[in-house]
Formats: sequence, structure tokens, C-alpha cells
Amino acid sequence: MLKKLKWIIPAILILGALVLYFYPVPNISFEELSSAVNPEITAAFLDFRNAHPPQQMEVNDAKWEYISFGQGEETILFLHGMTGAADIWFQQMLAMKDDYRAISLTYPPVDSLEAMSQGVLAILEQENVSTINLVGSSLGGYFAQYLVASYPETVDRAVFANTFPPNDLIAEKNKTIGMLLPFLPEWLVMNVFRGSFEGDVYTASGNSELVLAYLLEQSYGRMSKAQVVGRFHCVVDPFTAPDVETLGVPVMIIEVDNDPLVEQVLREQLKVTYPGATVHTLHAVGHFPYLNSPDEYTALLEGFFGK
Repeated sequence: MLKKLKWIIPAILILGALVLYFYPVPNISFEELSSAVNPEITAAFLDFRNAHPPQQMEVNDAKWEYISFGQGEETILFLHGMTGAADIWFQQMLAMKDDYRAISLTYPPVDSLEAMSQGVLAILEQENVSTINLVGSSLGGYFAQYLVASYPETVDRAVFANTFPPNDLIAEKNKTIGMLLPFLPEWLVMNVFRGSFEGDVYTASGNSELVLAYLLEQSYGRMSKAQVVGRFHCVVDPFTAPDVETLGVPVMIIEVDNDPLVEQVLREQLKVTYPGATVHTLHAVGHFPYLNSPDEYTALLEGFFGK
């Protein structure tokens, strides 16, 4: 009996550890999380989702989702950040659809900026688009810089928003978490994100219920840990910043004076990297101004793109 117990107890402990590690992240929808959001905004967002379900395509074994609609000779490609998805730009896409074709996408679990670029180029080819105006925020703004550097012939104008230039600071500060991230349980990773959303991000947004509900849905089953790991790798993927003056690509920088996720030293480095860029500093609206200050944000885009 004692011999059996010696095997049973470790087996139970291992089983318990596996159950804890693979404990599933609950799936909670935006509808369930948006009780405090303005009902008109909630209705507009859900109508957008119903009217524009994402298209799907496979590129190098990665499944991409994207939204494409609107009219106009020019195309705007919207690139979201670390915890976004294609529909996070719904307010800008709806506002600009009569003057531009709008395309937005969701990053699958790919591990490099070049892999992300191959997905973008495949989507543009699928949609018969040869040149684009870029709008990228956070990771999307970093990715937009890479696209300008690597594929300048495809970019007419670019907006780098709430973002940072190529740097060593982020990789150095997040070295430990970067090594641990692939091995942490998914529920723990999402719990950490939720703590950030409900703390600094929500407060900096002026307590925007839309920002909070959208991000919480991402952490409740809409975004996977594999996507988080891939996006982290892209955030620290090094490249040489483009010389936009030589390339002839006009750039606008949108920054926020209370951004909780992009520290001031990186915001200053971005402006030094692109000294000829037009700079707009928004006040007290946090890291997701296109969600919680959409009219002001959209007006900046329309002014820059000329409509």
C-alpha cells in the first residue's frame, strides 16, 4: 500500500499542476462587458461587427483576418497595437469610408515584423491595392515604420501614433518577461493584462468605458497567448528606421501627454528620429485616443490625408 502511495501522490500533484496550468480563460463577450458603455456607441460597434465580418486568408501557414470596405481612389491601412484587433478602428473606418477605402487587420501568432509584412502584402494583393496610407498605433506604429523602411514603394503617407522608434530600451526592460512569457499559463498572462487595463490604461483614458470593455473582451478569450507572444517578439524586433525625407514619405506623429504605455523618453526619441514629421500632442486621453477621443483623432487623419 505504501509503495502505491509513493506513486499516487506525485501523480495527483502532477495532474493538479497540469489542470492549473491549462485552466481555460473564460470567454466573455463585448455585450456582457459593455453595460457601462454609452448604449449608442455599443449599438454602433455591434452594428459595425455585423455589417463587416472579417475576411480570412492564409499566408505562410498563418491565418489572417481583415476588414475592407469604403470607396475612394486612396486606401488607408489601419494597424492596431499589442492588444487590439481589426475592429478597434471602427469609428475611423466608418467616418472615412466615403473618401477612402479602409482596410484593417488582426495579427495572427507570427514572430517577426517581416512575417507580419508578408501577411499585409498578401492582403493588399488580394484586394488589388498597390499603394497605401498607413495609420499605426503602438505596435502598429512600430510596424508602420518597418513597412516604410522595407517597402517604401507601397506607402504614400504614414501616421506613427502612440508609438516608439527602433530602440534597445523596451527589449532591455522586458528581457525577463520576454523569456518567461512562452511558458506562463494563458490565464495568468490574461490576468496581468486585465490588471493593466483596469488600472493605468482605464484611468489615463479618462475612465473610458469603451476602452475598458474592448480591452477586457480581448483578454477574455478573443486574443490568445500565442498572439501575445508573437506580438511581443515583433515589438522588440530590431530594424533601421527609414529616412522618410529621402524616401519622400510624409509622416505625422500623434502622441499623448499621459500615455501610460509609451514612456516619455521613447516619445522624444520618435520625434528625434523623424525631425521633419508633423507632430500633434493630444492631452489626457491615454493610449487609445482613437477609441475614446474619435472625433479629434479622425480630424487629424483627415487633415493629414487631405480630405
